Amino acid sequence: MASIWEYANPRKFMATSAFLLPWTAGIAGVCLVVGLVWGFFFTPDDFRQGSTVKIIYVHVPSAIMAINAWLMMLITSLIWVIRRHHVSALAAKAAAPVGMVFTLIALVTGAIWGQPMWGTWWEWDPRLTSFLILFLFYLGYMALWEAIDNPDSAADLTSVLCLVGSVFAIISRYALVFWNQGLHQGATLSLDREQNIADVFWYPLVITLAGFGFLFVALVLYRTQTEIRARRLKALIAQERMA
Repeated sequence: MASIWEYANPRKFMATSAFLLPWTAGIAGVCLVVGLVWGFFFTPDDFRQGSTVKIIYVHVPSAIMAINAWLMMLITSLIWVIRRHHVSALAAKAAAPVGMVFTLIALVTGAIWGQPMWGTWWEWDPRLTSFLILFLFYLGYMALWEAIDNPDSAADLTSVLCLVGSVFAIISRYALVFWNQGLHQGATLSLDREQNIADVFWYPLVITLAGFGFLFVALVLYRTQTEIRARRLKALIAQERMA
């Protein structure tokens, strides 16, 4: 465990992330190109949904990453509350805009996908509604960081907000289990083989999902580096003013 907490040191984190960033970005690029090209150009149309089913390669990964991004923020926020490691708080702050964009992509692509199937762009379905609330929590989280000047106070309050928002992240993931109703389909990816989509769609989808995952890691590493540099710059400016 002692080795894990070494990465709470900004210098250690900067050195490690500088090594990992090119690899995660490169793997993300390869997976996204392979998965999206395979999915959009080399898979058949669905017998019911036609070519609109191919939006699955953007919608499903972005929806999964939207939820996982918030859960990552929850873990790093709890580390801040318990251990008071500034890097963890900055990582949560860095992940928020990325998760917000994933959530927005999931909402927009879901509307595009659902309109031909449901006959409407929006329905107050349990999962859709919880996703919309999660998107608003992302916006509120980012706004709270900007509204408070003291970074430690901002980290404390946003950690509380993150804990509350995690309820909706869980609801978004398991809405169809909690409420056995609504228009939204069941799980596209499942440990239950019988619930998964056909292999012809499944393989490129898994590759694309891996690409979204590595993309998220790369963006969070990059944005956390930026947050650390910004914190250092503010400290230097404050020291110069006091001198």
